[in-house]
Amino acid sequence: MQGTMRSRLVAAAVLSATIMMCTNVFAADKIKCAYPFWPGFAPVHLAQELGYFKEEGLEVEEVFDDDRGNVLPALERGDIQCDMRTVGEHQGRPRTAETQGTIIGTIDVSLGGDGVVADGATKSSADLKGKVVAVEPNVPARLILQMDLKKHGLSLADVQVKDIASADAIAVFADPEVAAAGTYEPTLSQAIKASQKEGAHILVSSKDYPGLITDVIVARTENLRANPEMYRKFLRGIYRAIDYFGKNRAEAVAIMAPHFKLTPEEFEETLANLAYTPYEEAVDYLGAAGSRGKLHDLFDEVMALNLENGAADAKLDSNQQIDNSIVTDLFKDKKR
Repeated sequence: MQGTMRSRLVAAAVLSATIMMCTNVFAADKIKCAYPFWPGFAPVHLAQELGYFKEEGLEVEEVFDDDRGNVLPALERGDIQCDMRTVGEHQGRPRTAETQGTIIGTIDVSLGGDGVVADGATKSSADLKGKVVAVEPNVPARLILQMDLKKHGLSLADVQVKDIASADAIAVFADPEVAAAGTYEPTLSQAIKASQKEGAHILVSSKDYPGLITDVIVARTENLRANPEMYRKFLRGIYRAIDYFGKNRAEAVAIMAPHFKLTPEEFEETLANLAYTPYEEAVDYLGAAGSRGKLHDLFDEVMALNLENGAADAKLDSNQQIDNSIVTDLFKDKKR
């Protein structure tokens, strides 16, 4: 009788330990990822809805958050294990070389989705000298404005920069004192439609500077080092979703649009201003493991701009900030 009881206790202990181990494994394969309200990040939601993450044994929680003031501290604390932003936003203050966050992939390139709207009197960026331009610090529109002003021999110091939240661009642009406002889609188009200013138009956008605004997938560095396979699962899901989009566009749009509170027709309009980066293109950007890709050169170019306009305090090393080992051979012996 005692032997039977002992056997039951041992069996119970083994079962309990097994359950704990399974629970720990499951907990390790969970990613909470924060990203702005921007359709370029929609493949994450598409992968979620198509069950690609589930097939990988990965649980993904998506969080909309446009505010870097929330996201960076959450990444530092470990409240989130991933975020997605442009290269330029990734570099922004208060990031240093020690800050959590390593670039492991790309997801989209802006081809007009970020830009500056202006009134009819503003024909080029040269006309903005001395005028009020409303734009959020450290967003793509500010970089684009900076590049375009430079083309006309001006800098941000030559305009009156009014700091705003990009989501407020529609209301801010309505102010007669504001000659131009920087933001991103769908707010960019909506600001023109809602404007009462005669001749309101897009002054300059990422279409004028192809490749400058590239969105990247950023892993929390400590988690990446501890569990790189978790992030491989994440990337496989995303790039499979981009493949699905390429082959089943209408079905994909129908899935993604409601997540961004847009109709499929509205979502299609925003897609004219961006391009998702399939796996092969992402590899081209990041380069093969141990070598540099074109993202490294882009990172360095944007870094110089951010230091110049005061959006960044620390000069970051692209070789240290980008880890291309995760995308290398991502689908080797794996389903795609």
